Amino acid sequence: MLTDMDGAPHIRQRKLISSGFTPRMTRRLEELARKWAISIIEDALARETVEFVQDVAYKLPMHMIADILGIPKADRDWLFTQTNDLLLCLDPEHPVPESARQGIAAQIFGYGHKIAAQKRANPEDDVLSLLVTVEDERGPLNDLELDAFFMLLTVAGSETTRNAISAGLKQLLAEPDQLDALKKDPSLMKSATEEIIRWSSPVAYFKRTVAHDTTVAGVPIAQGDRVTLWYPSGNRDAAFFEDPFRFDIRRKNNEHMAFGGGGPHFCLGAHLARREITIFFEELLKRTSHIELAGEPRYSVLGIGNPILVSIGKMPVRLKAA
Repeated sequence: MLTDMDGAPHIRQRKLISSGFTPRMTRRLEELARKWAISIIEDALARETVEFVQDVAYKLPMHMIADILGIPKADRDWLFTQTNDLLLCLDPEHPVPESARQGIAAQIFGYGHKIAAQKRANPEDDVLSLLVTVEDERGPLNDLELDAFFMLLTVAGSETTRNAISAGLKQLLAEPDQLDALKKDPSLMKSATEEIIRWSSPVAYFKRTVAHDTTVAGVPIAQGDRVTLWYPSGNRDAAFFEDPFRFDIRRKNNEHMAFGGGGPHFCLGAHLARREITIFFEELLKRTSHIELAGEPRYSVLGIGNPILVSIGKMPVRLKAA
């Protein structure tokens, strides 16, 4: 997958994938994000009490990923369920039989292969249709590269935004003065979005293997050692952030590391994730007069036994329409 690659192969694949997100496509995706946000929130308001993570926060990024990939609406419930089962299969409160657990990733991977073939034969107005045709001097992306990107986007692209939205609402409800300020002054939404992303840090860490003996911050590291980069820690670095353990929607110069901190692995979906979070909270606060927890939030065991993602698994919420 793209996240596991480095050097020239990573740069090439990233460049080809980036070419699918044209300015016109990005504008279209933003329009779709608002349409989905309104629909999901209105459905939640009609029910009043919802399991916020699964019924609200999960649906927006999953539908957006499905729009990017051109997934038929008839297939979405199946794909969303498979993705959820893959990530929660080791959570005791989301039991997935071991016999079924082994084949989930293969089913998602196989479905991605089938969809890419369909787009190649009958292109549509979506990013995946562009990616099956784009090429450079070495040719187009091959089947394995496309299938791996499908898997990455389906799992990582949806979970991270879901986790940021859930954790963001949880913290806003814990600090009602900041929630009230955001409702009264929508101009704070941009800085609030960055603070929600910094605070939630949906990706916990990434790992790399040391290529040669080196020293980092005075600590010797030997070739072959494994090094982990912890993003929630970096996003609470007292040397960089003033009062880092305070949630502050007015925080200035919030150059957090949640999207990778720059460099060749900076998140390809950063712009879209920001827009999804901003649009979601704009529409949520516009359409509600009161939001409260209806039970204790609970964190999940995610990342297939490996805590790569920081995730609230359940968060019952009661909503009152404006």
